[in-house]
Amino acid sequence: MGGRKAGIRAGAAISCVLLLGGCGGAGNNGSARHEPVTVAKAPAQLPVPRGKGSKSADDFNGDGLRDLVLNDLVKSPDDAHGDDAGIGIVYGTGAGAGTTHGLAPGARQLLNPARQAARTKGRSPAVFDAEASCDLDRDGFTDLVVSTDPPYDGQGRPPVPLQILFGSPAGLTGRAVELVIPAAARAGNDWPDQPVCGDFDGDGAEDLVVHASDGRLSYLRGPFTRKGAPRAAGKPLPSPGTVPTGPALDVNRDGYDDLLVRTAEGPATSALVLGGPAGPTRTGTALPNGIDVVLGPFGRGSALDAAVGSMDGTSLRYDLPTAVRDSISTPGSVLDAGDFDGDGVSELVSSGAELRILRGRTTGLSATGMVTVPPPARGTTRVLTVADFTGDGRADLVVRTYDGETKDTVAVYAGSKEALVTAKPTVTFSTSEFLGMDS
Repeated sequence: MGGRKAGIRAGAAISCVLLLGGCGGAGNNGSARHEPVTVAKAPAQLPVPRGKGSKSADDFNGDGLRDLVLNDLVKSPDDAHGDDAGIGIVYGTGAGAGTTHGLAPGARQLLNPARQAARTKGRSPAVFDAEASCDLDRDGFTDLVVSTDPPYDGQGRPPVPLQILFGSPAGLTGRAVELVIPAAARAGNDWPDQPVCGDFDGDGAEDLVVHASDGRLSYLRGPFTRKGAPRAAGKPLPSPGTVPTGPALDVNRDGYDDLLVRTAEGPATSALVLGGPAGPTRTGTALPNGIDVVLGPFGRGSALDAAVGSMDGTSLRYDLPTAVRDSISTPGSVLDAGDFDGDGVSELVSSGAELRILRGRTTGLSATGMVTVPPPARGTTRVLTVADFTGDGRADLVVRTYDGETKDTVAVYAGSKEALVTAKPTVTFSTSEFLGMDS
């Protein structure tokens, strides 16, 4: 499907490269190694908490707490090269008085393509990957956009590979529906992929932007019906690149979400596309060549800033939507961002040989007091997301360490006012816990 697979990524980061270099060594405070949780040690499965609807991001059951999406689940040693195991969801729990809010590995759900995917010509897809999440039908429950591999003979325009799983008080239940992209909103014979959620026209409903072809985007106005159809969709919009990248953010604070579009995956230039009453139609600031880009309020000013991770490990900071302001040289080219200490200014997460967090201050990013985060286990560590899972107003850092295809560790480092993140993970589990689940 054109080779475009950015994957889902929550929080304030915009990136199309997720794979990080191996993280080694100990952090500033030191930390004991955490071994992966095995199936035998896995917490007993808990029911998904029932919600009534909320405006929280990634809240599939509407209980007001953020949930975690996991692609590429580890496989059984006997089936290491088998089909896609599906998508794992870990739900947030602890909404009651006197309880601790946060992710609960026991409240987990496996979304299996055989059970949850829409069938095409009577066949279930072999590929089932989470791509984007937002409340597309405005019912108070976050919905999940997934990518599949429908049959295609290579002749003419390919089918739409994207499907929608709708949230509910019980979470992501039922079978997905195929996303409807009207023929007039498509261009060329590319696979329509790389979905990005955002309110690009400022009407309060979530829209979708999808890759249409080189230099064209399909713009689907929300809200969407439960049959996967947008409220409206016009002709494809011009685009400064081929890879729309989420999440969308209101960069210039004008009430319309904006998105980043890259010219290619991997090292590439990129540009902001600004939203407006007609949607994302205006090309804004161009950014230089880099592996990764992340947006956030890293310092002074009301507009967001951009950090560009380049091949030589330098993170360039811009004051959007116009001029270059300064630069910081730090190892690591894959980036993320979040407000770990709750002061209203984002920190920059920089990954390479080590995982580091640079402090955001009113005067801008600073390497002074930089925190090195120890990996939770042996293996190759990647950042999954930066987001507030506990509801305390501070971002948490979620990482995943791989040790082959059959062993991994997911770890949550809670945000900290003093230390940015806790020295040791507050939650640790393995995606092997999803093995053998029936739902």
